[in-house]
Amino acid sequence: MNMILALFPLVGLIGMGYIFKRTRFLQDEFWGNSEKLNYYILFPALLFSNLADVKLELSSILSLYICLLLVILLVSVFLLILKVYVRIPVRRFGVYLQSQIRFNTYIGLSLMGLMFGATGMHLFAMIIAVAIPVVNVLSVWSFSQSATGQFRQTLISIGKNPLILACVAGILFNLSGLNLYAGAAQLLKLLASTSLPLGLISVGAALQFSQLKPDFWRVMWNSLSRLLLVPVLTCAIGKGLGLEALHIQVLVVFFALPTASASYILTRFFNGDSQLMAAIISMQTLLFALSFPVLMQFLF
Repeated sequence: MNMILALFPLVGLIGMGYIFKRTRFLQDEFWGNSEKLNYYILFPALLFSNLADVKLELSSILSLYICLLLVILLVSVFLLILKVYVRIPVRRFGVYLQSQIRFNTYIGLSLMGLMFGATGMHLFAMIIAVAIPVVNVLSVWSFSQSATGQFRQTLISIGKNPLILACVAGILFNLSGLNLYAGAAQLLKLLASTSLPLGLISVGAALQFSQLKPDFWRVMWNSLSRLLLVPVLTCAIGKGLGLEALHIQVLVVFFALPTASASYILTRFFNGDSQLMAAIISMQTLLFALSFPVLMQFLF
């Protein structure tokens, strides 16, 4: 598929969100309420429905999970070594770690559907069922030295995360062998179809380009390493582990995604450098539209 064609609807929705927010076409109350609705209801419905009926092939999925966790581990260890030798402050180390291992689920699931159809969406749902708790725990750990009293509280909130709970519920329902009532399945389908467009519009509304100027080159290098180097590393590891082509492609797309907008919220919660985090989120989201087609052309 032409990558420009695949990205156009995503970029269009993100751009609409940015314009709606800046022109105040929608009131500020809308954004908070829409994000809450999506986070607690619509997106969990999408994840559950994708995992509830997918055919689980544990042998092939195991290799995919090994590759996923290995990339996250290598990136985290490299940044930890860099933190020690370059003496990166904790409030910035957490920003850098999140920017390299967290991912924008809305953009990811939209891309999987456009590029790989239902199979890609199922695989992505299975990936984030593991990735969400892992990257959240690592993100909390990265700030823990500056806010140890909040570490346990945040870990408890991760266990109550509606996205994680939806993934667990979907997998358990799948393994139970039960069939979902047709009316309930249709309801979930309607809720799920609303999630991605609303999520992408919210991504655009969260962009803050005014924060780019103070740390432009630091933000630029950070973004390029996430959007280009990490996906290339993933491709190499996937081929080394002998993963099938589709699994490598899905993992590369996963690690080529810009970091999650929610990284800003966690950074503020732990008194990290929230301005730097906002700048990185905005830069990665902006550059993604340029880097992704180049990356796909180069690797595949």
